Amino acid sequence: MLFWYKFLTYLFYCISPIYFFFRKLNKKEHHTRFKEKLSRIKIKRNSGFLVWFHVASVGEGLSILPIIEKLELEQKIKTILITSITLSSAEVLKKKLAQNKKVVHQFLPLDVPKLVTKFLNHWSPNLAIFIDSEIWPNLILKIKEKKIPLLLINARITKKTFDRWKFFKKFSKNLFEKFDLCIVANNESENYLQVLGAKNIKNYGNLKFAKTTSNINDNPNSILLDKIKNRKIWCAASTHQTEEIFCAKTHLELKKRYKNILTIIIPRHVDRTKKIIQELSKLELKITCYSDFNEINDNTDILLIDAYGESSKFFNIVKCVFLGGSLIKHGGQNPIEASRLGCKIFHGANVTNFVETYEYLKSLNATKLIHTPNDLNQSLVEEFETNNQNKYELKEKINNYGLNILNNVIKDLKKYMDI
Repeated sequence: MLFWYKFLTYLFYCISPIYFFFRKLNKKEHHTRFKEKLSRIKIKRNSGFLVWFHVASVGEGLSILPIIEKLELEQKIKTILITSITLSSAEVLKKKLAQNKKVVHQFLPLDVPKLVTKFLNHWSPNLAIFIDSEIWPNLILKIKEKKIPLLLINARITKKTFDRWKFFKKFSKNLFEKFDLCIVANNESENYLQVLGAKNIKNYGNLKFAKTTSNINDNPNSILLDKIKNRKIWCAASTHQTEEIFCAKTHLELKKRYKNILTIIIPRHVDRTKKIIQELSKLELKITCYSDFNEINDNTDILLIDAYGESSKFFNIVKCVFLGGSLIKHGGQNPIEASRLGCKIFHGANVTNFVETYEYLKSLNATKLIHTPNDLNQSLVEEFETNNQNKYELKEKINNYGLNILNNVIKDLKKYMDI
């Protein structure tokens, strides 16, 4: 199996120029930095202890910010390298980590033996940490060849992923046993990793419950805040196709009761912005994009967020969030960030990707299942008519829970840094 995997990666490497050409054409790759994915690295490696984190995209990148904040204070650590795959993750991490002088971001090279060897030779990490479910066979094997400690933290293995790896049982065991430590996000992942061959597994809970102590960029622009300060506001986040219409219909119902209602929609993929505007305009709604927020006025119905990494700013100022990916067969999006900031979460029935998370939040009365725009309308009205005290109580409970998870993870990481 490994032979054929290597063969296919080299085959892909041969056609990668065509792949990157179309990716750039669709604005899914940086026009120059895409070369980092071919291990063309311009940044020099500083001397001293280097910790390397690899994340796939935005969500995983944000989940490690509390860890980065802690590790930056350690004198032994001279450089924190973060690699990711998507353009959106690079843009968000650049904004979030602008003040972190030890942090360097690079795009992960394609999982081709030649490229990952060049990458590892250049950066020579003292510790490699993969986040969530990032498993790259050639990279993992090369890391262990170089005897670099390898950890998988906040590991999340879905049933679909498990079935895929289990089909290649011997190959999977050869990979998962290479991890020196796996810290899982939930019980399901713990069980799956045991079957797949991981040896040292610990379960503290989902790291995404942890928060940073820094509040940089945690609130929208003051001019925008001034424009919407007298509005009743709710938010629909990580929405997928058809869910924006669902939320727009809810807005129309709410408008019958609250003339000053404002709905904030944060689509999962901002490249759908134009299409969303076209669809919502058919309902005769006035829509303003976040990039043009100066144009917002009292007649604006929908504030459409057309930028990545802005969710927390709006979760901080609203009380209620509808979380997308749950009305369609997608399995739901992660509710942790919104709940951690004290928001009541409304969602559809399809949340199979985060069953344990929703169970915990339901025990705190922090979530509610809805089926129709009228359900959502009535639930939002109930929340609007109650005081805001629950928001702060919820934040405190979840933040304490998250801090405990973070402290346990940091304690384990330091064992591999001799700190």
